[in-house]
Amino acid sequence: MFSKKVLGLISLLAIVLAASFAVSAQGKQGDGTELQRLNVMSDKLERMRRSLESVASALKAEAKDDASKDIKSPESFYARAMSMAEEAKRLAKDVNSLSGRVERGERHEKSDVDSVEQAVAELQSRVEKFQTETAEARALPDTPVGKPREKKKKKKFLGIFGKGGTDEYEELIGSVSPGRDKELFIVATREVRKKNYDVGRLLYQTIISTYPDSPYLPMAKLAIADSFFLEGSSSNLIQAIASYQDWLTFFPTHPLADRVVLKIAESEMRQIGLPDRDATRAKRAEIKLKALISQYPNSTILDEAKKRLEEVQDNLGLHNLYIANYYYTLSVDQKKGGLKGAQSRYREIIDKYPDFCFMDEVLFKLAVTYQLEEETDQAARYYQRIVADFPNSGYVKKATEQLELIGASVPAANPERARIEPCAQPGFFSNFKNQLFGIYPMTIDDNGVLISDHFDKGKFELIDQIIENQGELNTNQIPKSLTTVISDRSAQANASPVTATPQPKSNE
Repeated sequence: MFSKKVLGLISLLAIVLAASFAVSAQGKQGDGTELQRLNVMSDKLERMRRSLESVASALKAEAKDDASKDIKSPESFYARAMSMAEEAKRLAKDVNSLSGRVERGERHEKSDVDSVEQAVAELQSRVEKFQTETAEARALPDTPVGKPREKKKKKKFLGIFGKGGTDEYEELIGSVSPGRDKELFIVATREVRKKNYDVGRLLYQTIISTYPDSPYLPMAKLAIADSFFLEGSSSNLIQAIASYQDWLTFFPTHPLADRVVLKIAESEMRQIGLPDRDATRAKRAEIKLKALISQYPNSTILDEAKKRLEEVQDNLGLHNLYIANYYYTLSVDQKKGGLKGAQSRYREIIDKYPDFCFMDEVLFKLAVTYQLEEETDQAARYYQRIVADFPNSGYVKKATEQLELIGASVPAANPERARIEPCAQPGFFSNFKNQLFGIYPMTIDDNGVLISDHFDKGKFELIDQIIENQGELNTNQIPKSLTTVISDRSAQANASPVTATPQPKSNE
């Protein structure tokens, strides 16, 4: 559990680092395709606009009760908030216009996307700084926490939902009062559980930007990352990765850090396509999973990480195998050259992915390429590995024949490998579905670190424990397995009471 002094120091560091990261991000290209990057920008601008308008509304309400506050001055907090809100609207129009051109395949400069991305990052930096600066000005002398909030009629609830709604959270977001950070955290969690991810993120973000000393700040940042992961679109997953990584930068030694690394890997895994597609996401997932295994050797989720690493490496191995087989067909079957290309890819699989599912095929075809080059010693070495280590492989008979032809010894099968069966090929319908939807089956936990994908009132989750602990979390309260659930309330409620066995009375 973090002490208040340490938490205060972390909060101060978070503000300083956030500002520096925002500045450095201005010159850094975002992740994903152009359209995905534009979707991310649109989402950020919408959150900024709503937040600024709520701040402006609170400042305007304050000015009504205090004649000394002149909101008409261009230097006033109100005017600055509205100015930045208008800037967010203008940028949003530029982003939407550019998105349309990209979607329609119309000609545009790559620098156009980079330029608007830089403008969004610069505005975000100013907005975050402004919200921190204005926190004191928005403070309420009489805390309304726990009291019913006035629901103001709006055309749209937070600019998201249909007409005729009520913006019940405008005052909650716009004004500042003691204890409100907890209320924001609770309400944000409720909205995320109801799949109102945008609203939940806006409320969590208010804690971060307005209550920098709040004990809920670390978990609010993590909950935002969870909300992106749970929503799950390509642009959401890109933001989930960035948000989880941002959280790790601030809290690298937190007891939940290993789970956050796993979520980054799973966010990449969700975007992995078939092995014949781009392998960038698979390579990134592999890096994160290896980092988890090496940096957190005592993690309770180590087996989960190893399982995912094996699946990711199978995808990468197949990616290389398809390329190698292309060169193999070109050189061995069509006699058009490309032998070295096949060899380099096969060797890469052997070196990088020793547990690759189709290693017997890799060894056999690599041996054939060396045999064609009359390097019989090398060829024999790979044929012998097939016979010894893959006794149930369909390539054993061919490998044995080639060893006899070369005049090399045929090794005995390794008894420890006798039970290893060849990798199962996907069935017709399974393969058809995977090809149709571009799916590569992998083990991915659909839940976030703190919040489950499907809320169950009967379950007591990590985020519930955080609320109960006033924003903190003890190491011994984290489940040993990969789950957000600490306990099952319904099971406890339905448990039959234990009846004490009556003891015989003593005659003494």
